[in-house]
Amino acid sequence: MNLKENIKVALNSIKGNMLRTVLTSLIIAIGIMALVGIRTSIEGMKKSITENFASMGANSFSIRNRGGSGIRIGNSGTRPKNYENISYKQAMDFKRVFSFPSSVSISAFSSFAATVKYKSEKTNPNISVIGTDDQYLVTSGYKLASGRNFSLSEQEFGASVVLIGHEIKNKLFKDRNPEGELITIGSDKFKIIGEKGSSMGFGGDKVCIIPIAKGKQISTNANPSYTITVLVNDPMFMENAIAEAKGIFRNVRKLNTSQENNFEITQSDSIAASLIQNLSFITIAATIIGIITLVGASIGLMNIMLVSVTERTREIGIRKALGATPKIIRSQFLIEAIVICQLGGIGGIVLGILMGNLMSLVIGGGFIIPWGWITAGIALCMAVGLIAGFYPASKASRLDPVDALRYE
Repeated sequence: MNLKENIKVALNSIKGNMLRTVLTSLIIAIGIMALVGIRTSIEGMKKSITENFASMGANSFSIRNRGGSGIRIGNSGTRPKNYENISYKQAMDFKRVFSFPSSVSISAFSSFAATVKYKSEKTNPNISVIGTDDQYLVTSGYKLASGRNFSLSEQEFGASVVLIGHEIKNKLFKDRNPEGELITIGSDKFKIIGEKGSSMGFGGDKVCIIPIAKGKQISTNANPSYTITVLVNDPMFMENAIAEAKGIFRNVRKLNTSQENNFEITQSDSIAASLIQNLSFITIAATIIGIITLVGASIGLMNIMLVSVTERTREIGIRKALGATPKIIRSQFLIEAIVICQLGGIGGIVLGILMGNLMSLVIGGGFIIPWGWITAGIALCMAVGLIAGFYPASKASRLDPVDALRYE
């Protein structure tokens, strides 16, 4: 019996036991979906992180009041140090003194969960409001999609003007030009002067950017910590710029030579690397869940194949009486197990790609097809089929044809 005939026999057997085959394939599909889905979403987020921070280049760094981006997972269980907040005065003193060829911006979050309203339309309460200066777009790697940036007088006097993110524009104004329109952020009204270009990931489009003086007035935090971002003109002098910034900010914080830094300087590419590293923990968890599910599926498949061997004992006896060798019988049952696994695997891969990209797009990542994990999923299903089907196939091949023919 050749491979084509074995597959045909396997499909006929599957049709005869449709319910239990579907249930087993579904368990396998769930395991593969967990692996492929999480991996797809993570790869999408990695792509998004890389593109976001690549737009800033390797020539920017930030001075913050605590380690890195504030996002830490693992790291031997240690917690990042919480330092004294960077005040508005300290940030402005640094900006005034720092003379290295660069662009410097100061920013602070006024709110993390604001609701933006325009007439009868409103957003979900998940809009970030950032108070900053006219250099923020430059140092953050953003561009204006339309409109203009803050003027010096608007920054100085804290005018009620705002740059909105792409997602807010689509939610409240659809295809209309929002410039000049009045929106309500919390309980304050603002005039839209421009739209920040769309960005990929981490809420970059769910943002309202307002003058820093206005941000101080409406901040929900009585003691906000300001972030200083520096974009160096020439990446070749990055280390020199960081060394000078560190010395100046130590003076601003009034630290003597024996005291350690009570702030941290992080480069944009190191933040991206940290975020990508943290995603690896999610990958490990998803892989473990997927493997446990596949182990359960393989046990279920083995039980189904053993039942199939028992039910088809007489059929096996007839095949042996007609000249089928143990190798042919073994191959028939192994192929049947592999076919069941591959049916579940294909379903799991399709569901995994759909679910993974859906999660990635919701979070803000890009669309991706993980060809490597598709291949791995197919190979994994092949391995599960071989492992789960080996014992039942061996049992079937060892049946005595005379005893098998007499089986009722």
